[in-house]
Amino acid sequence: MKKKILIIGFVWPEPKSSAAGSRMMQLIYFFQSKDYQITFASPCAKSDHAFNLESIGVSQVTIELNHSSFDVFVKNLNPDSVMFDRFMMEEQFGWRIAEQCPNALRILDTEDLHCLRKGRHQAFKDGNAFDASYLFNDTAKREIASIYRCDLSLIISEVEMGILENQFKVPSDLLVYLPFMLDEISKETIQKLPKFEDRQHFITIGNFLHEPNYNAVLYLKDTIWPLIKKQLPKAELHIYGAYASQKVNQLHNQKEGFIIKGFASDVNEVMQQAKVCLAPIRFGAGLKGKLVDAMQNGTPCVTTLIGAEGMFGNLDVSGFIENEPDGFANKAVQLYEHENLWYEKQQNGFQIINKRFNKTEIQQQFALVLEETTKHLQNKRLNNFTGQMLQHHTMQSTKFMSKWIEEKNSKNLKP
Repeated sequence: MKKKILIIGFVWPEPKSSAAGSRMMQLIYFFQSKDYQITFASPCAKSDHAFNLESIGVSQVTIELNHSSFDVFVKNLNPDSVMFDRFMMEEQFGWRIAEQCPNALRILDTEDLHCLRKGRHQAFKDGNAFDASYLFNDTAKREIASIYRCDLSLIISEVEMGILENQFKVPSDLLVYLPFMLDEISKETIQKLPKFEDRQHFITIGNFLHEPNYNAVLYLKDTIWPLIKKQLPKAELHIYGAYASQKVNQLHNQKEGFIIKGFASDVNEVMQQAKVCLAPIRFGAGLKGKLVDAMQNGTPCVTTLIGAEGMFGNLDVSGFIENEPDGFANKAVQLYEHENLWYEKQQNGFQIINKRFNKTEIQQQFALVLEETTKHLQNKRLNNFTGQMLQHHTMQSTKFMSKWIEEKNSKNLKP
């Protein structure tokens, strides 16, 4: 009999729009490879970019927030495992899962540490260095509580593993390092990629609803691109990303070579046309999907310390890491002009994909963790008293708030 997993999505996966969407599809394909029957449920409205999960045999169910209909649905489904997409979904539905399916393995996919991303953003806005006072924010209290209430939490970056274990003192047996799971890049694939002389212009890409991406585009426009353009007057920067608003499109300037292209239906195609990828990320968390896209398509990159975080490990970088605008621009020009350097950095990217994000190896390790956790689930929960305590106290307040909202909605009462 097939094992059943319910995935509760914060949004419907959009692999062409965001790294989070690609990550979710990697997880879905993993569970399919292990012969799980998968149901994906979300309270979010679907956009035109949402992946049709039914086309790959995954059931799609729309669920309601603060409504007992979910209790009936999940009790009938009776999944062996439940995966929450970001801690907000665990807050909303975790207590209902605990009540209706107490024996189901509870997994939290953090995507990235929201408390880290929020803290860095606030420090950036304040013009201050990021420190513990920014990390230990209200989001952290909610997110860490969610991690304790779950049996396993998937952490995409080694840096974030370290922060959870060292700053927050989260027990390591509650955490699973699970980066991007990517296919190996073969020599045949490499040989088919466009050569240095067949590429032109610079590229940057990223979902514009994600504040670090929008900020990076502004930084390019105001500071970095003029420095590059001064040295390479014929070069253009092509900016791709889903959900380009009016304020994004207003940045388009043909004369300056600053070209807003909007949504890329095929990221591989546009990345292979470009010579260098620029990713001047100044705040954020997790792993940067744009850097993965660049490395997979043989496009060297220039990024910042934040952009590079958790990406390269001890391996040589697939380009350069520069935090200062002048250094960033100069390295971008070097990559653009020097063929031997370009090929050297391209090869580094292939090594990083094949050694650090090898799908086969990562999936094997993850499967073992799931098997061991499922086998010893009750003992694991007994040893996680903090999680039991938070399940009892925190979720009671969440539970009764949800029930109050449901009752108010049913009677159409004003608060």
